[in-house]
Amino acid sequence: MALKRIIRNWKVPKGQELTDFDKKILSYQNRGFLVPKNKLIKTPEQIEGIRAAGVINTGVLDLVEREIHIGMSTEEIDKLVYEYTMDHHAIPAPLNYEGYPKSVCTSINDVVCHGIPRADEFLEEGDIINVDCTTILNGYYADASRMFIMGKTTPQREKLVRVAKECLQVGMEACKPWSFVGDLGYAIQKHAHKNGCSVVRDLCGHGVGNEFHEEPDVEHVGKKGTGMLLVPGMVFTIEPMINGGSWEVCLDEEDPLEWVILTLDGSDSAQWEHTFLMTETGLEILTY
Repeated sequence: MALKRIIRNWKVPKGQELTDFDKKILSYQNRGFLVPKNKLIKTPEQIEGIRAAGVINTGVLDLVEREIHIGMSTEEIDKLVYEYTMDHHAIPAPLNYEGYPKSVCTSINDVVCHGIPRADEFLEEGDIINVDCTTILNGYYADASRMFIMGKTTPQREKLVRVAKECLQVGMEACKPWSFVGDLGYAIQKHAHKNGCSVVRDLCGHGVGNEFHEEPDVEHVGKKGTGMLLVPGMVFTIEPMINGGSWEVCLDEEDPLEWVILTLDGSDSAQWEHTFLMTETGLEILTY
């Protein structure tokens, strides 16, 4: 019989006395569970930095919510995000990230994520759009997205936007200190399927704070008791992408930058996202 390989992420420096926190993490690690690396536990100073970035990121999305309207171009949304962020002495993280040319992602209808703002793309009656912002302040990152419905839309699109928001909520509720990534993935997947929707599997949430993308990968499908252990001090996003049809996605062949992700079957997609801090008592929302 083969022995289960233990990934020893958690390490205590030689000569350092074990804290109760160390002992608890090591007890999971020694039983073969995947635990976070030490660097994923944010210090109080780092948490305050991420929280401050979150205030600006929330302000950006509040501004978009006030200004977004039918007939607006996605380029205009990008300009709002850029100017607000720079005016608050911060940086829009997407701008020039691995070749991404804009300050925000604007994903309409069947665009799952990474929609690129354009001067010739205008919001129309009935559209649903995800606006995804990440802000850097003093080297710290915060990330969130919201859905917006343009005027009157179809009952199917209204339901999809609602179910996507509910999926974020049930994922939050399943996410307790000393739970696992698989616990929240299971809850999200169950709720989406119950409502006749699917969960994108090729994209996921992620650790965030000191960098744009950190461990762990926060999958939105899963089994209870699997994936990385979530402990106080970790900061990560939950951002389920919920499709009205199949969960399968593809690159937009018309995007030479290979950023824009579409639903494979042309169905609509919706997503809501917050950045969270895991505390001793549960999740604290750092971005709305």
